[in-house]
Amino acid sequence: MGGVSTEPNTESVAAQRQLPRRIGLLVTAGVVALALDIVTKYLVVANLEGKPPLQLAGGLVYLDVIRNPYAAFSLGVTGMTWVFSVICVGVLAAIIWVAPRLRSRGWAVGLGFVFGGALGNLLDRIFRAPGALQGHVVDFISVFGPNAEYFPVFNFADSAICVGGALIVLMAILGRDYDGRSTREAKSGE
Repeated sequence: MGGVSTEPNTESVAAQRQLPRRIGLLVTAGVVALALDIVTKYLVVANLEGKPPLQLAGGLVYLDVIRNPYAAFSLGVTGMTWVFSVICVGVLAAIIWVAPRLRSRGWAVGLGFVFGGALGNLLDRIFRAPGALQGHVVDFISVFGPNAEYFPVFNFADSAICVGGALIVLMAILGRDYDGRSTREAKSGE
């Protein structure tokens, strides 16, 4: 019969299997993001909490400790911190589920940054006051002015999540899938 074959292209499947798994790269990126987040939060809480904002780069950046009960960019409602914790656990579980099939460097780094950043903020929500799954995230980087005057206050975990997310979007735009396949090749082979 002269129809479209539903058999996978054995050459592309074999090539995909030859690509190395990228779990180590994902773990490395996640550990770097988490370590930067933990160390910087520790340092700013120990040295800056209760003090006036520290001005850097001629006022372009301020370091100012804020305890954030909300989601990113202070979105959300007070008392809903546990919901953000549950969402974060779901994101972490999804990344763990994808990890064994991960063969793209870009996806590995992007997902690693998202994982490390999400875990950093989740640890704040679990272990910081006022209590488990209600903890306030330590934010301390303010751009263009202190106290979120012009731009939301954020931390390294938030930065890692944004950079990781941007890298994942870039991979999608370039037509690269997490398993190393080109989405453009898949479409042209249909």
